[in-house]
Amino acid sequence: MNPSSPLLECANLTRELYAPAEGKVTAGSAGPAKTLLHDVSFSLSRGEVLAVVGPSGAGKSTLLRLLNRLDEPTSGAVRLDGEDYRQISPLDLRRRVGMVMQRAYLFPGTVAENIAYGPAQHGKNLPPETLASMLARVGLEEYGSRNALTLSGGEAQRVAILRALANDPELLLLDEPTSALDEAARSGVERLLESLIRERHLACVWVTHSTDQARAMADRVLVLAAGRIRAIGTPADVLAPSLPGSSSEPGGAA
Repeated sequence: MNPSSPLLECANLTRELYAPAEGKVTAGSAGPAKTLLHDVSFSLSRGEVLAVVGPSGAGKSTLLRLLNRLDEPTSGAVRLDGEDYRQISPLDLRRRVGMVMQRAYLFPGTVAENIAYGPAQHGKNLPPETLASMLARVGLEEYGSRNALTLSGGEAQRVAILRALANDPELLLLDEPTSALDEAARSGVERLLESLIRERHLACVWVTHSTDQARAMADRVLVLAAGRIRAIGTPADVLAPSLPGSSSEPGGAA
């Protein structure tokens, strides 16, 4: 690991779907292509937060799925700490790259079992004192034995964040992690994520529909439109100033 080199490098990343004669859209077969992402390149350093904004259908979630290799790129490369991620086993990649979705999909069972799931996949036990410390860090001290499926939205999202962090990832992918929450829960989760990212010096790609959130949380902003990068830079350089009563949707930034 070289701390001075980028942790994440994306080079000419492209994702296309092809429609064969019978009309079923698939990846990598003959027929006219639908481009979901085209020639996307950027790098990300440790401790840096990159917000990804753009209108619906811009390719934001497609980018995250490619970064975690949930989908395969049609062309281009993703390197994690200098290594082509196709050379990393899927199990190890899932450990090194954590992901938090828009909604917290928790497993049946207790909160503690959900958080310990990732380490268990690698043959590791999460020590009780570590689990207790993690729960206390997010204000859920007495929640370890609770049924995970009975939690509120904000509580469940905090557990999902802990589950992603239990593997000690190097890179954290966030797919609109606060958009399904009410205002109070959203603010709390934002503050929690900000502090955890800084404490752990994580690289983070944060997809959001809100330019206000991108402005507040990110070091840099990448604007996607129709699967292509339209701009990348600091929030001040890329995002228009927020006006009272204006929409926080990022479509205008593209």
